[in-house]
Amino acid sequence: MVRRRITRAGIAEALGKWLYVLLIIAMLAMLVLLSWGISESNLWATMSAGAILAAVIAFGGSMVLMPDNLRSQATERTLRMASNTHVHMRGGLTPENCNAVCQIVLPETQAQGVALTDTRCVLAYVGEQAPIYPPGSPNTRPTLEVLRSGRMETFTTRKRQKSTDEGVPPEENGAYSGGFPVGIIVPLIVADRPIGTLKLYYNSGEQIDRTQLTIARGLATLLSAQLTSHELDVQAELTARAEVKALQAQINPHFLFNTLNTIASLTRTDPTKARDLLREFSMFYRRTLESSETRIPLVQELEQTRTYLTIEKARFGEDRIVETEHIEGDLGEVLVPSFLVQPIVENSVRHAMREEGALSIDIHVVSDSRDVLIAVADDGLGMDDEVAERLLAQENAPAGSESGTGIALRNVAERIERFYGVGSGIEIMSKPGEGTVVTLRLADAVPTSMERTRGA
Repeated sequence: MVRRRITRAGIAEALGKWLYVLLIIAMLAMLVLLSWGISESNLWATMSAGAILAAVIAFGGSMVLMPDNLRSQATERTLRMASNTHVHMRGGLTPENCNAVCQIVLPETQAQGVALTDTRCVLAYVGEQAPIYPPGSPNTRPTLEVLRSGRMETFTTRKRQKSTDEGVPPEENGAYSGGFPVGIIVPLIVADRPIGTLKLYYNSGEQIDRTQLTIARGLATLLSAQLTSHELDVQAELTARAEVKALQAQINPHFLFNTLNTIASLTRTDPTKARDLLREFSMFYRRTLESSETRIPLVQELEQTRTYLTIEKARFGEDRIVETEHIEGDLGEVLVPSFLVQPIVENSVRHAMREEGALSIDIHVVSDSRDVLIAVADDGLGMDDEVAERLLAQENAPAGSESGTGIALRNVAERIERFYGVGSGIEIMSKPGEGTVVTLRLADAVPTSMERTRGA
């Protein structure tokens, strides 16, 4: 059975129609009575018609004033809803926050159900038939299409003819089996990227009118703005953490002392090389101290990495480290945060080098559709999965520990996610005794100039 929610706007619309009918009846009655003329026999009818007309006029006056009152109430209700949803959305898209927001949003619509999703699954559902859409259910095809297109869509399902697809969500195969036959799906946009959806479910297609579409779009815009505010807060926190960790790396004493000791020893055996190394060391630390969270071209980051290797080669021996680079097309111009590649190369030098023999380090930069992949491969000692997970999880080492410049892979991963968003991150593949490959994925980072070249 279809249940319709009664709102003040609906009541006002119905009363307006009845007012129009009563006004016409009263005017016709007055015209008829005036054509008869006023006498004692029809005086009571004339007075009655006049009273009806006066009542209609008075009622009409109050109705004329009602829209402003309704608008005032709607504005107050909207502000209250914005304040209440912001309390939860400032914590991000979590199941708890989304459930609270759905509770707030549902009464503001004519929908029978409201859901919020991220890019993978349903986070919360409130309304009728809740067991059909439990949190954790994978996103359906219409939802994935909205996430891909970034546009609001409606969906309509049909009555299922067979029961061979039991357990499949109603929207998954376009069939209706106890779920809602129609609905609206609106993307939640942050930094020009869909990060989730708002879904409104209805029992009848007649309920989806222009008002409901406007409400859905407005609610999604409101939630997107609040999520954008949350993302800015997260980025500010990550920036502060990254700057503190970078500062720890910049003043790490062991890397400084080891390099100075190497230079000191070379002043006796090879003064020219000592002078060149001192110049390289000066350039390295100047760039380190000048670096910030603003992005730099990848070629500049690779140049800083080569300077670091020059210093380490002076310490361990020129033949102990062999570094090669392979960069596809114009990808050297990709803008990246500083300390992106150098910490990975540093990990290879400090943890993968054998007691004897050379360590080969290969840096490959390629594109994967619109993503940029930066892979740092070495043929060193390698590691097992447990060590790799610990390497990604650990915080930066204290300034007093012997860990090179001290920037951990976790810091690199956090900055990648901050700058490049969903789909970005780090992957470690390693085998003890054979080597390690660390791959960075920078989502949607291929330069526009390179895309034009491909199109041509």
